[in-house]
Amino acid sequence: MDKHEVHIFPPSFRPSSLCSLVFTFNLITLQSAQPSPPFSSLLPLSQSELLTPKGQKRRSLIVYYYRQHKHTQRRREKHSKEMLSLHTSSSPTLPFHHSTFQPKACVHAVSSSFLSHRNVKSLWASFGHSSFSSVTAKAASVEANASTVSLHTAESDVLKALSQIIDPDFGTDIVSCGFVKDLLVNEAVGEVSFRLELTTPACPIKDMFEQKANEVVAALPWVRKVNVTMSAQPAKPMFAGALPMGLQTISNIIAVSSCKGGVGKSTVAVNLAFTLAGMGARVGLFDADVYGPSLPTMVSPENRLLEMNPEKNTIIPTDYLGVKLVSFGFAGQGRAIMRGPMVSGVINQLLTTTEWGELDYLVVDMPPGTGDIQLTLCQVVPLTAAVIVTTPQKLAFIDVAKGVRMFSKLKVPCIAVVENMCHFDADGKRYYPFGRGSGSQVVQQFGIPHLFDLPIRPSLSASGDSGVPEVVADPQGEIASTFQDLGVCVVQQCAKIRQQVSTAVTYDRTIKVIKVKVPASDEEFYLHPATVRRNDQSAQSVDEWTGEQKLQYTDIPEDIEPEEIRPMGNYAVSITWPDGFSQIAPYDQLQEMERLVDVPQLTPA
Repeated sequence: MDKHEVHIFPPSFRPSSLCSLVFTFNLITLQSAQPSPPFSSLLPLSQSELLTPKGQKRRSLIVYYYRQHKHTQRRREKHSKEMLSLHTSSSPTLPFHHSTFQPKACVHAVSSSFLSHRNVKSLWASFGHSSFSSVTAKAASVEANASTVSLHTAESDVLKALSQIIDPDFGTDIVSCGFVKDLLVNEAVGEVSFRLELTTPACPIKDMFEQKANEVVAALPWVRKVNVTMSAQPAKPMFAGALPMGLQTISNIIAVSSCKGGVGKSTVAVNLAFTLAGMGARVGLFDADVYGPSLPTMVSPENRLLEMNPEKNTIIPTDYLGVKLVSFGFAGQGRAIMRGPMVSGVINQLLTTTEWGELDYLVVDMPPGTGDIQLTLCQVVPLTAAVIVTTPQKLAFIDVAKGVRMFSKLKVPCIAVVENMCHFDADGKRYYPFGRGSGSQVVQQFGIPHLFDLPIRPSLSASGDSGVPEVVADPQGEIASTFQDLGVCVVQQCAKIRQQVSTAVTYDRTIKVIKVKVPASDEEFYLHPATVRRNDQSAQSVDEWTGEQKLQYTDIPEDIEPEEIRPMGNYAVSITWPDGFSQIAPYDQLQEMERLVDVPQLTPA
């Protein structure tokens, strides 16, 4: 006998039932006068020994062993009797301890001869239920730990696969962007479920994201089913500070401006708003021209009058094809005849006291000019970006240039130029009745990245008079295609701007410096927190009349650290300090401060 293993079968075992489970236990050294050894002293199966009551070693004791030759039947019965005798003289139960518990899928090859069922039953009864319970508990614990490790590995495999998908707007993978939510893995059935939460429901590549996510996860060898759900982040403004209640749930505010009347600004604003809505976004449209509101003519809502909420003293916007609309023309007053300060107050009230609800985009049809009304809008409303509308004439370019400079001063990025009425086609030729080059000149001179041409089309003009926007009347036409490209541009550029603004000024607690990377700039520099605090230019730090410095150098400790840094639109950040002071720090001011050099860079471990 050269094998050292014990196979114990339950009393219900029958020789004909070869699929019964075989439980394998290691034999340990038994001594008549000593207690059972602890688990840590278990010997390997191949080295186990058994002592008889007289101290004699028996090298191999096989309780149940299969042999093909019939003449070994007598030897197996003799071994069984010795085992029973040892059990009776040494202890009430055999001190069997398991080192491993591993159910076997099938039994060893067996012959037609077996140990008598009576002896097997006696051995099983002497083993006792307590040892079997210990084995079962240990096995369950091992199985649970293995299951946890396996689940963690499966989730890592899924995330690694999804990290192959790169967001073209942010230039990083969707896992690092935080798009993957609610990951659930059922490795037993090979099912994976997760949700992709994008920055906007109007994401132009959401279908590509969904397709790629299905493909890369389904390529894992153990995955049989993939469930992908698409969603979007809740609407929230870039600057969540002291905004009016009506603007606190609006993600992006887009100004459509020309600074000159009659160039098609309202046409662009209306068609852009309905294009974004068609892409799946929640959209509002605000007509800021009190002197000559265009919205009541260009759209045809059923309810053409704004309503008031008497309990909240707020304005309830009207609705057309899912787009929320507010215009002074819906106030029942027609066109305004009033002075500038009164107009600014009316626009402020219409815009900030309206119950816009959650919006992904609020398109503002700006009035022409660069006066008090325009400045009030830009300062009261945290504009995300601006779309400039012009025509090919040189006169239009001169006025548009003033508007671009105004937005530049207010740190509102201009993301696109729309050149309206640029050409028409007839007799197989293309004609340019108003000349060429105004839009291109704006792009080149001010570095605006995108230019869109709108041709002269009778249908575009007619749709503006009929109350049905062109992109709604002919969604597959050439004009709708141009506005679709403009909508994609707006969505992508707004996402980039929000990303840049959110990370423009941050505090690194590891090296205790403020990192600054101004939007639309590749330069990154570092500032000492105490330097930033000492350069505050508010009335609390500097006398407004004399210019005398009230905040002294020694008033600020060298180890001061900011508690919170929040963006304020595109032009500044709000920094909260431990003494409760909230400092407004414009990007221009931060760029002029004394910078830190030789800042230690931490290398990843």
